[in-house]
Amino acid sequence: MSSLAVRYAKLVALPHTIFALPFAVGAAAIAWRSGAAPFSLARLGLIVVAVAAARTAAMAFNRVADRRFDAANPRTAARELPAGAVSVGGAVALTALASLVFVAAAALLGRWPLILSPVALFILLGYSLAKRFTWATHLWLGISLGGAPAGAWIAITNGFGWAPLLLSLAVASWVAGFDIIYATQDVAFDRGRGLGSIPARFGVARALAISTALHVFTVATLVGFGVVAHLGAVYGFGVAVIAATLAYEHRIVSPNDLSRVNKAFFDLNGYVSMAFAVCAVVEALR
Repeated sequence: MSSLAVRYAKLVALPHTIFALPFAVGAAAIAWRSGAAPFSLARLGLIVVAVAAARTAAMAFNRVADRRFDAANPRTAARELPAGAVSVGGAVALTALASLVFVAAAALLGRWPLILSPVALFILLGYSLAKRFTWATHLWLGISLGGAPAGAWIAITNGFGWAPLLLSLAVASWVAGFDIIYATQDVAFDRGRGLGSIPARFGVARALAISTALHVFTVATLVGFGVVAHLGAVYGFGVAVIAATLAYEHRIVSPNDLSRVNKAFFDLNGYVSMAFAVCAVVEALR
């Protein structure tokens, strides 16, 4: 991979695609299991492209919108735009290109994915501005990523229902919960700049309690999804693994010790998404 490609991959934190993409793939697998449509490798490829492109557009726009805040925050000052590794024009061009790829993939997936693609982009890009007027920005991010399994379900079944709604709520609450944990690192900076976040608004201790409540809701909605979609023991095992992982995530982060926030954010949540995807795909193949 060229140096330029590496810089752009770092700009959009490409490995973090692991948070949303496995849920989209798992949702597609369960949707195919329902018999709504025959399996199609090409359709799966389009779903992967759509999710990756949508996330790339959102992250590139986020870096553009937040570049001045990132430059002023010691924790983020080395990011690609403040450091000059990528130009603002390049990041804007990437946002536009990724948005076009997303809309094109949505069009190829069907009428409803195409109709809903502008709504999805509005939500995804709007997240980057949310912290300027609300402390509930984490919930906005959750809704943004919660759209991934919903979109995959619609692309396969050309419809919606309780199962994809429950799964989307699970993803939304999971993402909002771990983003709250991540935001505890910037409480002083956010308050000083007038930026909204739950830790800045309520303090670290209450923020972590809210995060815990959201993750309890995540597990409950994952259970509900399994019941509504008539999934079996393999999926139940996956939910148990997810619940244990989230419990450990909250155990290693406390108001008095935020030293392992990055481990909680990056490593453990990657395990959560992969556990869901693996168990969902196994259930679909049974």
